[in-house]
Amino acid sequence: MQIVGRNSSHFTRLPRIFAQELGVPLELVPIYDMRALGPEVYAGNPALKLPILRTEQGVVFGALNICRVIAERATRPARIVWPEDLRDELSRNAQEMVWHAMTAQVHIIMGTGIGKLPAENIYFAKMRAGFEGALRWLDANLEAALRALPAPRDLSVFEVSLFCLIEHLAFRVTVPVEPYTALTRFATDFAAAKPSLRQTAYRFDTPPAQP
Repeated sequence: MQIVGRNSSHFTRLPRIFAQELGVPLELVPIYDMRALGPEVYAGNPALKLPILRTEQGVVFGALNICRVIAERATRPARIVWPEDLRDELSRNAQEMVWHAMTAQVHIIMGTGIGKLPAENIYFAKMRAGFEGALRWLDANLEAALRALPAPRDLSVFEVSLFCLIEHLAFRVTVPVEPYTALTRFATDFAAAKPSLRQTAYRFDTPPAQP
């Protein structure tokens, strides 16, 4: 299978970690220019979003959907906690805050970085305020959210997506990550518990040299 995305994307890294942990071969096909407007660049995704999974049956859109397909292809059993397995309000809110923060960071990078739009624009100012609010909430409620996760487990979407987010904050600096001590400690501990995560470390994709 191929995943069309970017080595620098937290939404791409999420299913790549699932594939790594579940022993499912997955080839990354980079998208080099996020300014591209043609669906063909995004493996036919009409929403012009990444990641996209190519299988022998067709294509699958979206990080969470791709994680599910990868889990279905795993050759060894794994205990996975999916978002629908979260049974209390705090856990569900925690996953929502992770999704929000991941999306907000993309909007800020695309708008003020790639798009060169002014950061003080009310759209980005509110986006940043909500982004920071989500991180503060996660930092304050992380311990309780982790305790609430079903156990035993091999993987949870919450933990992997949160790890991808926190490491991405250091890789693509949009808001400082240092104030969020519980989140940074979690990312360090999670990486230590799963050494294979190093194989999906963030980096920028370099287009092949033109002849």
